[in-house]
Amino acid sequence: MSGFTHFDESGAAAMVDVSAKEITARTATARGRIVMQAGTLGMILGGGHKKGDVLGVARLAGIMGSKRTSDLIPLCHPLGLSKVSVDFHADRAANAIDIEATAKVTGQTGVEMEALTAVSVAALTIYDMCKAVDKGMRIEAVRLTHKDGGASGPFEAA
Repeated sequence: MSGFTHFDESGAAAMVDVSAKEITARTATARGRIVMQAGTLGMILGGGHKKGDVLGVARLAGIMGSKRTSDLIPLCHPLGLSKVSVDFHADRAANAIDIEATAKVTGQTGVEMEALTAVSVAALTIYDMCKAVDKGMRIEAVRLTHKDGGASGPFEAA
């Protein structure tokens, strides 16, 4: 299984041993998008949703989800996150909401999965809160856009 880090010599799934890694400041940013009908976007942005502040709830869900990443992804290390932020940007031309999450930690392993989980959970929360009016929403393009810290160095998506 050359190249993959989550397998041992025999090919069995294994948690990566990070005990010899240096403790460094690490940051990761992920982005994603949820596309919907124009009326759904209008309800969210206008505060007209009967369930309340959709983006406020989605922000909290994304932050909470990032803190539970190791409970969801079997081989992720539990991390003491120092910061997680979740931000939203409406794209009215595309009837979409762009989601960006940044996670930070000082530790021996990165926070890419935490940032990706925050985006995913925020998007799923928007879907859950709005599915009664728009079951055709699409969650798209969830990806890592930035990473810094650790032995592999910085990463910027093209």
